[in-house]
Amino acid sequence: MSTDQHKEATTMPRKARVVMPDTPHHIIQRGHNRQTVFAHDEDYQYYLENLFEWKKEFDCQIYAWCLMTNHVHLIIQPGGSTEGLSQLMKRLAGRQTRYVNRLEKRTGSLWESRFKSSPIETDAYLLACSRYIELNPVRARMVASPEEYPWSSYRMKIGLQALKGLDFDNCYLALGRTQQQRELQYKDWVRADVSESEVQQIREALQYGHPTGSEKFRDEIETKLGIRLALNKRGRPRKEKHQVNEGVMLYEIH
Repeated sequence: MSTDQHKEATTMPRKARVVMPDTPHHIIQRGHNRQTVFAHDEDYQYYLENLFEWKKEFDCQIYAWCLMTNHVHLIIQPGGSTEGLSQLMKRLAGRQTRYVNRLEKRTGSLWESRFKSSPIETDAYLLACSRYIELNPVRARMVASPEEYPWSSYRMKIGLQALKGLDFDNCYLALGRTQQQRELQYKDWVRADVSESEVQQIREALQYGHPTGSEKFRDEIETKLGIRLALNKRGRPRKEKHQVNEGVMLYEIH
C-alpha cells in the first residue's frame, strides 16, 4: 500500500452510531472472540446489580434484558442527554471485565470492541424487540420456554419473579388496566407465532446500527440528521459525514 493509500485508509470516516434522546435502543454486546462472559450465577447477578444501580446515575430506563453466556441483549432508553447510554455501557463493560479478570487471574479484554445499538420506533416495534430479546434462549435451544430462563426480564413481566430494576414502558402498560391483565396479555404476545421477516428485520437493524421501525420512522431520523440510514445489503457502504445535530449524538464505531 502506498503512503497516499495508507493515509486515505486511516482517515476514512467510520460508520456512525445513532443515539436518540428519550428513545428506546436495542443493544447487543458480545464477548471478545465470542468467548464466555457469564460462567456462573454470580457473574450474571453481578452484571445485573451494576446495571440496576447505574441506570439511575446515568438517567436511563431498562425495558428488557437477556444475558446469554457470551453476549447481552438490552433495551435501554436514555433520558434527555444521549451521553448517558454510552456512559452506562462503558461502566458496565469495565466493571464486569475487572470482576472476571480478578476471579480468573487473567488480563485483557472481556468484550468485543464496542456495543451495537438500534433506535426503536416505540409504538410499533418496542414489544416486538422485547419479545425477540426474551426468546433468545429458546431460539438457542437452551430452554423450551422463556419462563424457564432465569437471566432475562421475561419472568418479571409475567409475574413469576419479583420486580427489580425493570422499568415498564408505555407499550407494556397499555396491554391492560391491571398488572395481572398485562402479565397475561404479554405472555400471549410472546407465545404468538413470530414471522421470520420480523426476526430478520430486528437482526439487520441491529447489525447495521439502523433504526428498528417503519420507513416513516427511518425517514424522520434521516431528515433530522441529514444522512441516509437505509440498509445497504450489497456493494460498499456509503460514506457518511460525522456530525452532531441538536438532540442527537453520533458516535464513531471502531
